[in-house]
Amino acid sequence: MTLREINFDGIIGPSHNYAGLSQGNLASARNARLVSQPRAAALQGVEKMRHNLRLGLAQGAFMPLPRPNRGWLAALGTDVENAPDSIRPAAFSASAMWAANAATVSPAPDTADGRCHLTVANLRTMPHRSHEWPDTLAQLRLAFADESAFAVHAPVPGTFGDEGAANHMRLCASHGAPGVEVFVYGERGGAFPARQHVEASRAIARLHGLDADRTLFAAQSEEAIAAGAFHNDVVAVANENVLFAHELAFADKGALYADLRRLMPEVEIVEVPASAVSLADAVASYLFNAQLVSLPEGGMALILPEEARETPAVWSWLQDMVAGNGPIRQLLIVDVRQSMSNGGGPACLRLRVVADPSSVDQRFMMDEAKLDRVAGVIASHWPEQIAPEDLRDPALWRQMEQAREALFRELRLNELL
Repeated sequence: MTLREINFDGIIGPSHNYAGLSQGNLASARNARLVSQPRAAALQGVEKMRHNLRLGLAQGAFMPLPRPNRGWLAALGTDVENAPDSIRPAAFSASAMWAANAATVSPAPDTADGRCHLTVANLRTMPHRSHEWPDTLAQLRLAFADESAFAVHAPVPGTFGDEGAANHMRLCASHGAPGVEVFVYGERGGAFPARQHVEASRAIARLHGLDADRTLFAAQSEEAIAAGAFHNDVVAVANENVLFAHELAFADKGALYADLRRLMPEVEIVEVPASAVSLADAVASYLFNAQLVSLPEGGMALILPEEARETPAVWSWLQDMVAGNGPIRQLLIVDVRQSMSNGGGPACLRLRVVADPSSVDQRFMMDEAKLDRVAGVIASHWPEQIAPEDLRDPALWRQMEQAREALFRELRLNELL
């Protein structure tokens, strides 16, 4: 079995709109009620996947969830025609595009039974995301159906909020080697909610059969959450032996860094000082919501949004970093502006799974030809734009549902319809 890191990107759904539903997500709030461009958004996502394929990385995709979510509305005693304004926008949310929140993943080298474990996130903190998990679970159980290689768990009980891999980091000598798993949780966030509960993280570590001596739990700093770092991946990202983090990411960085160096002497910590890049600039640019990847030819690259290049303090610091002798050698830019405007950067759009690609249901694995087919469906079926008042239009509801059905039929995923 050849283990590789596979990035599964969420295909941006045809209901992509700016409803400003995510408290604590500054971009979501700032762009609330603007006109969105679902077709452009989804095509930007496809181009990001194509960009990564051309780097030689393994690439998969997850499908949009059913929107409007008629089943969820029915459970609330209403329907899409009569839903009150207090819940209607949540039924249309396309936030499942941010696949980093789909699940927490522990690769086979870290688990007691030698399988890759995935626990679907309950996302209970935000109403518009709390109804994602049943459809996400069905999709993951199909994509990772090989029970000799994978164990897919239902969410931890909604008693404790879990936001998935956006609050989880793994450090290792190489993707296929045993790692140190770091679960980051929130305690306080000023005016904003702390979304990841430590008890959810501890439960997932137990469910995955992780070695307690190689599992760490670290609190996010209250300052970071209050600045808009609603998930850890807005202020820190890890890849193999490198941790790339803002100086103010963690409540007790000294203890975390010491534990990492004790457990993994080869760890390299690349810290961005607050004096060079403020939390405000880090959050606005999504500097840390980049994909930090290992390139097939060696070395690491940061796959960054355009906004990072357009933020002077961020780009200046990055230029100085790659001019030095550190582990991150390349800066690669992708255009994900539609996702960024709703509060998610390149890293939000993907779930990292270390596995043998041949063990995955191949309908979820992407290549250039398959991406061409996906782009063709998007260009033909996705709405060009959605204004807030359009969510009341039955013709748009039908277009959204027919667009999703066309994509699933193109990829022969009919059992998920």
